[in-house]
Amino acid sequence: MTVLDREQVLSAFKNRKSCRHYDATRKISAEDFQFILELGRLSPSSVGSEPWQFVVVQNPEIRQAIKPFSWGMADALDTASHLVVFLAKKNARFDSPFMLESLKRRGVTEPDAVEKSLARYQAFQADDIKILDDSRALFDWCCRQTYIALANMMTGAAMAGIDSCPVEGFNYADMERVLSGQFGLFDAAEWGVSVAATFGYRVQDIATKARRPLEETVIWA
Repeated sequence: MTVLDREQVLSAFKNRKSCRHYDATRKISAEDFQFILELGRLSPSSVGSEPWQFVVVQNPEIRQAIKPFSWGMADALDTASHLVVFLAKKNARFDSPFMLESLKRRGVTEPDAVEKSLARYQAFQADDIKILDDSRALFDWCCRQTYIALANMMTGAAMAGIDSCPVEGFNYADMERVLSGQFGLFDAAEWGVSVAATFGYRVQDIATKARRPLEETVIWA
């Protein structure tokens, strides 16, 4: 594995800024966007659940359909090279088929090993983070995992010279209605909208990043 220079990594983080105005004439190559999607796919998640799907919205008809309620990316919908809507799994209980499949995918197939893993997941969901009996809390837990993938995709894009912007500025019910109900892109009984992100190339300079100093951010114990 090639170890990157710290300054190169820091430079990418400093240069990554939320881009709201894209150059409509510049498109991300298919190879580069596959790279970005792969960063999302390879991202870590709680108990290895991978409770996400990435909806890549390139169809102009769909972009126009979501524009009236997507105030946080209204301009970008016309200019961004790529738009990704992140879905999170619904009802990801410890004993759901989805969680059982995640165990199988990671090679946990022996009955005793499966039983022990499920017991550990049950205790985690019921006692540690107390989400087991609350469908909204279960969904929010899965939503949190999608933000890990989102961050990795945006950071990786920045390291490749590609701009991006995370987006929560839209009506979630309407987004689900259009993508699932109108265009049939996913089953709303199984998946829900978590967050979105635009990708492309900036058309103008972006203001210098402002962040709290490290001494106000870190608590040493």
